[in-house]
Amino acid sequence: MAILPIVTVPDPLLKTVSTPADVVDDDLRALMDDMLDTMYAAPGIGLAAIQVGRPIRVLVMDLSDEEAPPNPKYYVNPVITWASEDRAVYNEGCLSVPEQYADIERPAACKISYLDYHGAEQQIHATGLLATCIQHEIDHLNGVVFIDYLSSLKRGIAVRKVKKLVKEED
Repeated sequence: MAILPIVTVPDPLLKTVSTPADVVDDDLRALMDDMLDTMYAAPGIGLAAIQVGRPIRVLVMDLSDEEAPPNPKYYVNPVITWASEDRAVYNEGCLSVPEQYADIERPAACKISYLDYHGAEQQIHATGLLATCIQHEIDHLNGVVFIDYLSSLKRGIAVRKVKKLVKEED
């Protein structure tokens, strides 16, 4: 397994709309395994392939807490098939926008169809943190970063802080 470099704002790659995966094969599973290792190392709870420079509709997540055993989830070509009218606000962060957080309002529940790690068709009904996280990651596949929901002033401040942080780390 490999730890992959994470793309950060304002890299234009993060605005790329990802293309569907043609097939779930060993190469794609290897990418998902590397993405999961990268996400755990960061540490984070979700990661879209575009965040590691691959514009393909794939994401990984693990919402288990630190005391529970890992519970990785793999989503290939995820599609939101339904979203509730009820809304929920969650203080979101992102590995591509390190150390920046903001309250983001999204549908409180949603249904997702996708292919799993083995290419089998699946559907889930997501609520709570799962609904927030999966919508956040699907946004990445559509070229949207959570700070895009903020005012241009707040978004600009977040980008400047990330640029400074990345510069200090280099």
